[in-house]
Amino acid sequence: MVRIRDAFPGFSVRDIDEARSFYGEILGLEVSDEMGGLRIVLPSGQGVFAYPKDDHEPASFTILNFAVPDLGQAVDDLNAAGVVTKIYTEPHSFGTDERGINWGSRTGQGPDICWFTDPSGNVLSLIGD
Repeated sequence: MVRIRDAFPGFSVRDIDEARSFYGEILGLEVSDEMGGLRIVLPSGQGVFAYPKDDHEPASFTILNFAVPDLGQAVDDLNAAGVVTKIYTEPHSFGTDERGINWGSRTGQGPDICWFTDPSGNVLSLIGD
């Protein structure tokens, strides 16, 4: 049997400096250089590894979900920092409002959620508690 000491998820980015700034300054997460990439520490203490990839292709699915106590305020904060939260614009796309929020709890269709992308195009979300 393999003896595993730890495990952590990872994803690629096109530019490490851009990712460091976004995850550290915009999202306020602890970020440090590690193994040629970045160790991003989530509020739970779990580490996530972001590594540079020359031919990076953005993930077409949500790679990180951030639980927030006030979804509307969190969206306003991201928008004020220049982050676009309305990434799904077609009328049938998840039923988002003008700020990109899907108020699923109001319709019984899941959680209140808003999607956005990091500078590398990877999809992230904010989910209201």
